Amino acid sequence: MARIKRSVHAKKKRREILEAAKGYTGSRRKRRRVAKEQVMHSGMYAYRDRRDRKAQFRRLWITRINAAVRPHGLSYSRFVSGLHAAGIEVDRKILADLAVRDPEALAQLVETAKASGPTGS
Repeated sequence: MARIKRSVHAKKKRREILEAAKGYTGSRRKRRRVAKEQVMHSGMYAYRDRRDRKAQFRRLWITRINAAVRPHGLSYSRFVSGLHAAGIEVDRKILADLAVRDPEALAQLVETAKASGPTGS
């Protein structure tokens, strides 16, 4: 049986790992074993955080909406409840954008939410 020579493929794999570790500090970018482990962890963090980013944006939108409706005498939860009762389906991303770019339009939505809210006041 012929002897297996892995030089080319092994060097290619090591080079790929070190290229993926570019930008890391210290031995994490120079030593193959440490770089391999760090690249593996980095991939897991990237996978996890791509999903977490969606939740972070939702929290940001809710904070912006809450800050925009407070001067009108409503809390975020009562505002969203009033919109739901009025049958207005606008997602939080659009509401946060209105809060930043078009406060007059948001004020109209606040009045609609107040009128059809659970308290009706």
